[in-house]
Amino acid sequence: QVQLVESGGGLVQAGGSLRLSCAASGRAFIRYTMGWFRQAPGKEREFVATIKWNGGSTGYTDAVKGRFTISRDSAKNTVYLQMNSLKPEDTAVYYCAATGTDYSSWIRTQALEYDYWGQGTQVTVSS
Repeated sequence: QVQLVESGGGLVQAGGSLRLSCAASGRAFIRYTMGWFRQAPGKEREFVATIKWNGGSTGYTDAVKGRFTISRDSAKNTVYLQMNSLKPEDTAVYYCAATGTDYSSWIRTQALEYDYWGQGTQVTVSS
């Protein structure tokens, strides 16, 4: 069983920055594709960013390209989401997610492709 614990959310003004962290349990972390999703009130959960098991490939939704950066530190079993130039429309609960062992090159953007989820962390961007 994989446990994911997010941290780093909070309240920030538009144009500001936040860095989210997701700590994962288990030695198998190095083999997992990791992703970030978000869900705003009244909306469906949407893909934000993903990073392959070796950190070699990443993917982003168009709305955050150039502003958000996903990275991972396998020594610390942690994945990060650096969020810059935040906008009010970025306000949402952000969730960390992990697949099982995944050595494919496929960029996974669908929530159904992820097996493990964190509890979420709130990000609020004021105008």
